[in-house]
Parts: sequence; structure tokens; C-alpha cells
Amino acid sequence: MCGRFALTLPSKKVMAQFNIQGEEIDLTPRYNIAPNQQVAVVRARGVIDAELVMMRWGLIPFWAKEEKVGYKMINARGETIDEKPSFRGPFKKRRCLIPADGFYEWAQIPGEKMKQPYFIRMKNKDLFAFAGLWETWEDPAGGKKIETCTIITTEANKLLARIHDRMPVIIKPEQYGLWLASHSDPTTLKNMFVKPFDPFKMTAYPVSGMCNNPKYDAPGCIKKVNS
Repeated sequence: MCGRFALTLPSKKVMAQFNIQGEEIDLTPRYNIAPNQQVAVVRARGVIDAELVMMRWGLIPFWAKEEKVGYKMINARGETIDEKPSFRGPFKKRRCLIPADGFYEWAQIPGEKMKQPYFIRMKNKDLFAFAGLWETWEDPAGGKKIETCTIITTEANKLLARIHDRMPVIIKPEQYGLWLASHSDPTTLKNMFVKPFDPFKMTAYPVSGMCNNPKYDAPGCIKKVNS
């Protein structure tokens, strides 16, 4: 799964990575992004353009009666994404990219109840993108509209497997257009999940339990500690 991530790079870097034109969104460096918070999302705008928008993390299906449903839908399993009612529609028509420069996973410590958090990033510390889905939900009681998103997960690669059995799907830059395009073949898209991202391009190191609390959002969250 993916329950926390970071996006610390400036918005100019994000917009350049995804070839986004137009007005710049001011992105505050985030070191401990948690579910139900606002996250930066790249989605298609028209046929060839993309836009950077903010959405709540935790997908609320359009047919949901209550917005709290989104608390349980921060992740979507890639293997069944075209089968689950909550994700089937968004997978066909509302795919997105969620920029990040690192994420967290927790490893069980043998003989103890507590878990050790790890921060995972690219070896070159560069920006990357999770495969995501987005949806618009309208409150049946008051007409309030909320745009939400979820991160797709797959089996862990060799680096992550020693920490957790799942990891987010990371889309390669050369596949951004394919992922966002409305005409892309669903089978081709699902094949992106079969093989997890190259572990040799990634690194993982232990961090303090500071990241366990979403109230803490500071550089100390991603600082390496002795495990």
C-alpha cells in the first residue's frame, strides 16, 4: 500500500516534468502527506494538454452517499482495478499522475509490536509519478462538489519486498502520455502494473517515527536514522 508520501520539489520543477503550461500552482514543500489531505495531481486537459490541480487523497465514488467512504479508498489494487465498482469507471476515463519525490512504508520488527518506517525515493532524488485515478463527488445533501484521487498499487519489487508486500505503481516518464490519454487500451494500461518499477533505480532507508503522526510535516520526517 501507500499511506504517506512526500513532494518537496518546487512547482516549477513539477510543471516542467509533466510539460504543463499555464499558471503556476504554489506548492509548499510537503514531507509527510497523509490521506484525506490535498495533493497535487496531473490530469489530461483536452486531447494533448495536461493540467496541475489539487485534489483530496481518498477517492469518493460518484455514487457514494457519504464522503467518509474516501477514507478507505486511498489505494486501488492494480490487479482488480477494472473489476471493482469504485475504480472501474475512473480507470476507463479519469486516470491521473500524482507527483512525488518519496514515499513511506513500514516494516514489521521481529518480536515487537511496533513497525520501522522507511523512506523510499529515487537514487538520484528526482521527481517521479504514481499512477492514480480521480473522481468528482457531489454531496446529495448539499450539492458540494469534491474532486478526489487514489494511488494504484502493485506487488513490491525486490527492494520493497523486504519492507512490505505492496508498493505504488510508478509510471515511467515516457509513458505519461499513454497513461493520461483517454483512448489508451485498458489491457495495455494494466500491463504497466505487471512488473513493478526498477528496484535498482530506487533506495530505501529507515527514518524516525515522526512520520507516523500526520501533524508532523518537516524535513526531519525524511532524515535517515540508524535502524
